Amino acid sequence: MTAVKRLSPWIACASILFSVVAVVAGQLGPDPYLDPMNVTISEYAVSDRGGVTEVAMAVLGIGSLALLAGLRSVGAPIKGAPQWLLMVWSGALVVAALVPTTPIGQDLDLAAQIHRYVSVAAFVSLPAAGALMVPRLASDASWKPVARAVEWVALAGGFGLLAITYVAMPGERVMIGLVERLLLGAEVALLAVLAGWLVRLTWQRSAARAAMAANFPTYHRFIASRS
Repeated sequence: MTAVKRLSPWIACASILFSVVAVVAGQLGPDPYLDPMNVTISEYAVSDRGGVTEVAMAVLGIGSLALLAGLRSVGAPIKGAPQWLLMVWSGALVVAALVPTTPIGQDLDLAAQIHRYVSVAAFVSLPAAGALMVPRLASDASWKPVARAVEWVALAGGFGLLAITYVAMPGERVMIGLVERLLLGAEVALLAVLAGWLVRLTWQRSAARAAMAANFPTYHRFIASRS
């Protein structure tokens, strides 16, 4: 448990940073005819010969699980629906990375349909988890300082969901790539806020325990001298 508390915040932060860098790098690799404003990340991924985007998605999913483990280990107020939604987000990302969509212009096969549904589950679950966390974080002294930030990025994710739903249906996919990237940016920002604060709390608690351990011998000698 001590190892989980110590390492999981750093694993979460490192995975988020790696995934952001890898996704950006993946946008530079595929054929130049792909327009990022009108092509989704999944469509980019299937055109990415090196598989950088899929790796980024899988790492982000695994890092999100590490974040969940870290949140639970410090007693963050996420029990119930928020933690289950975080698990859905994490698992859906890993499945989406392992089961790619079809290349652009081809009909959707079974794998592509699975990819689509798990992608929808991922996009919906994280903003929902953030929205459910806000009142809990606001009522917890340790997490209250980031409650407002979580509220804003969860709200941005909610607006992003509305936008991508419109673009994907009546909007005929116009600018769907841009909308999806903005939505993903809001969701990664939510993870980053939680992971960053988790690192701070873990460091503060470790420092407090170290200070108590250092002061205990002095206190013990003081009591002995008074006896």
